[in-house]
Amino acid sequence: MDDQSKPQLQDGVADQQQSDAFEIDEVDVPNADDEEIYLEHCRIKCISRLDRFPNVRLLCLRNNLLKKLENFEPISQTLEDLDVYDNQITKIENLECLIKLTNLDLSFNRIKRIENLENLSNLRKLYFVNNHISKIENLSNLKDLEMLELGSNKIRKLENLDELEKLTQLYCGKNKIPAIENLDNLTNLTILSIQGNRLTKINGLASLVNLEQLYLSENGITEIEGLETLSKLQILDLAYNFISQIQNMSNLVNLEEFWCNDNKISDWEQLGKLSVLKKLRTLYMERNPIYFLSTDRTKHDSNYRRKILLSLPNLQQLDANLTGVGI
Repeated sequence: MDDQSKPQLQDGVADQQQSDAFEIDEVDVPNADDEEIYLEHCRIKCISRLDRFPNVRLLCLRNNLLKKLENFEPISQTLEDLDVYDNQITKIENLECLIKLTNLDLSFNRIKRIENLENLSNLRKLYFVNNHISKIENLSNLKDLEMLELGSNKIRKLENLDELEKLTQLYCGKNKIPAIENLDNLTNLTILSIQGNRLTKINGLASLVNLEQLYLSENGITEIEGLETLSKLQILDLAYNFISQIQNMSNLVNLEEFWCNDNKISDWEQLGKLSVLKKLRTLYMERNPIYFLSTDRTKHDSNYRRKILLSLPNLQQLDANLTGVGI
């Protein structure tokens, strides 16, 4: 977006103190007839006079001072994408008129409860990153939802997702979830992320036969298990856990990337178990015990890289470094 098309404060408003907040109609939008309206960092305090934007399909109100969702009726027949990322919103409300909405981003607000979304049956993508949500609920009407982002909240259980059978991506990183459960109906999932939670076991995944990417780093997992049905898996991230053995992976015939750094692998023979994974091209194994000298656990073993590449000569990337294979 060039400088001429960026929203500017109307004459006289720009001279006010930086701490001031403004109404939307105090912001001059050069192209109000556009289908995409971006009003970011404008210190807007409330939503009003949206009839100024008769053709708007995407409305971006990121990084403002909004405390309430309201007054969307004038654009209810056109709006498809609403972005209110990084505001001060405490409640989901007054969205029932937005029946054409397909994307909704409520991330980085102060929302405590998922509610009042029943009418938004056309939603495809829904973002709740970094709020204060403690429970997954009130999503059953969103049957066309394909992507749900719940990262960095206070969620303690995976639940109430049964009706979201079209979901392909589910992100629940940085919550307080102790177990993988209640996902059996989500057979179309291709990406599942439960990083940075309280998991101690890998289970509850048997029905997710279409899963291609699985992210379980930064948990308390001690054993690789429960992956028997995931033959389509391409990326597996188990970094920053407590895994000491590589096992139960021989069926992952499509695996291309395996992140197992910062675990407890101390036996070099464990690496040989990965040789059956013919498509494996990227491996992260640094900061396991094998990464360090046996005589000094504070020093990197200079033979670490050579030993791994002898066991796995087809690797194209080891940790952050390319190997030169296949280039």
